[in-house]
Amino acid sequence: WSQVVSEAEKIVGYPTSFMSLRCLLSDELSNIAMQVRKLVGTKHPLLDTARGFVYDSRNNLQMRGLVVLLISKAAGPSTAELSFQHDMVSGIYSSQRSLAEITELIHTAFLVHRGIVNIGELKSCDGPLKDMQFGNKMAVLSGDFLLANACTTLAQLQNTKVVELISSAIGDLVQGIYYENSKSSEENCLTDDIGMSRWKEQVFLSHSALLAKSCQAAMELAKHSAEIQDMAFQYGKHMSMSHKLHSDVQPFVKESSTDTMAFSLNSAPAILHQEFLGREAWLKQIRDNCALLKPPPHRCACVFQQLQEAIKAGKGVTSAIDLCRCHGNRALAALERFPPSEARDALANIVYAVTRFP
Repeated sequence: WSQVVSEAEKIVGYPTSFMSLRCLLSDELSNIAMQVRKLVGTKHPLLDTARGFVYDSRNNLQMRGLVVLLISKAAGPSTAELSFQHDMVSGIYSSQRSLAEITELIHTAFLVHRGIVNIGELKSCDGPLKDMQFGNKMAVLSGDFLLANACTTLAQLQNTKVVELISSAIGDLVQGIYYENSKSSEENCLTDDIGMSRWKEQVFLSHSALLAKSCQAAMELAKHSAEIQDMAFQYGKHMSMSHKLHSDVQPFVKESSTDTMAFSLNSAPAILHQEFLGREAWLKQIRDNCALLKPPPHRCACVFQQLQEAIKAGKGVTSAIDLCRCHGNRALAALERFPPSEARDALANIVYAVTRFP
């Protein structure tokens, strides 16, 4: 994955890990950063999020902006609009580079917002309450600042359709995150009663909509046809669905670590396992594991380890891998509408990277 990203960054002209640098160097965010330093030594997740932006070399967090730049270069200039082609550098318009930055800022803002802690669920071992309350305030402020910055830059593009597309993607993100968390506060609710069709809808809203609509918006900025815009949308949608499925499958296929990787009971392999097993049998499997165990803190790790083995023994994991490759193939099919180029090859390599399993 790192090699694929590194090669792709060379094609678009600069490392996308520095994409948000202009915003990060602003005076306003510097003041926020000074405040966030007060969280050092606490257990608030905002610090882990901030660390990830700086130090995460294994999984490039700037993947969305990189894809927007690559698909912009793969599509090339439009024959319908010649007046602003002097504004093109390395085969990408400056407006498309701004759009890639906007996409990353929105994604980063929502990552920061996701780090907000539910104060009502805190235990004494989580640290002083005032630290968590202060961390929450900073997470809200930082996320809102990034989102406001993105919206200001979006308005400067002066394209009504692009503003409409990205605004609707922000709405999709909010709706998707709401769905993810709507049942988390219900007592004794271990898993949501959703099938794969519902899972796909939720994942599209919370993971795929932003990239898909950003890819479409990049084509609109270059005045490409409705067909090319739709192909860009399809690539962004299906590639990000593959990326999410690949991520969901990792805890079940990695053999190198002796520790059990954390996984969500609402991840694709678990949902598929539930569909094959039946909802009642799945809940009984969870209850049976819980009943055999000692009280916390040992309960959580043991339950997850046994459930992980049960899911691995069923058809959930292989079905999730098949679904990941299916979405990958649909993303590759969308790329066929673009002319052969280094950028198109890089987009295909990204799909190959997220559909390859040990």
